[in-house]
Amino acid sequence: MADPGEQPVVSYGRQGAVAVVTMDDGKVNALTFRMLAALNDALDRALEEEAPLVLTGREGRFSAGFDLQTLTGGGQDGPKLLTAGFELSERLLSFPFPVVIACTGHALAMGAFLLLSGDHRIGAEGAFKIGANEVAIGLTMPQTAIEICRQRVSPTHFSRVIVNAEIFAPSEAVGAGFLDRVVPPTDLAESALEVAEALGKLDMRAHAATKLRTRGPALSAIHAAIAVDEAAFRQMLGERPPA
Repeated sequence: MADPGEQPVVSYGRQGAVAVVTMDDGKVNALTFRMLAALNDALDRALEEEAPLVLTGREGRFSAGFDLQTLTGGGQDGPKLLTAGFELSERLLSFPFPVVIACTGHALAMGAFLLLSGDHRIGAEGAFKIGANEVAIGLTMPQTAIEICRQRVSPTHFSRVIVNAEIFAPSEAVGAGFLDRVVPPTDLAESALEVAEALGKLDMRAHAATKLRTRGPALSAIHAAIAVDEAAFRQMLGERPPA
C-alpha cells in the first residue's frame, strides 16, 4: 500500500465527457509496480464511467519504460513487472472505449510500447527520443514487445525498430508508426482532447466490437507471448516459476 503522504504518480480528471489520465512521477515516468497499479485503477474508473480517455505524461517525458532496477534486480519482481506492463498494453489495445495518447516527450522501450497500444497517438514536437532501445542496452527483445510492434510499426521500419534499436524524433516517429501526427507542445493537450471527444461520438458498441475484430490476431499473439516471456525471463535469471 502506498504511503498516504506520497504524491500520486497518476492523476485522473475529467474534461467534459473525456477522462484524462496523467503519469507524473516527477522524474522519467518509469513504469514501476506503483505506476502500473495506478494506471489500471484509472482504466477501471474510465471503464466504470464509460468514458473515452486521453493518456498523457509530464512535460518532456511520456515514459522511459520499465523501472530497470526492479526489472533486472533479481528475484520474482522482474518477471512480474514485465508481465504487468505487457498486460497493460494488452488491456489498452482491447479497451472498449477510445484511447488517445498524448505523447509529451521521450517515449522509450515500454513507454514506446504504450504508444503503440492507443487508438490515436499525438506527439509533441521537440528534441525527443521515441523507440525501442532494448537491443542497444543489452536486452533481447521480448516476444510480446515484438508482437506489440508488429501490429502498428510500419513494415519498412519494423527491422530498424526491433533489430537495430533505431530511435526516432517525433516527426520521424510518424512514418515509423509510433505516432499518428505531431503538434506543437502548446497544442498537444487540446488536440488530444478534440480527438477523444470526436471518437467518443462513435457508436461505442460498434467501436469496441470492431476493435476486437480488427486486433483479434494481434491480441491473441500478445496474450500468448506474455506467458512465454515471463517463463523465458525467469529462466534467464535462473529461477523456478512460483508454486
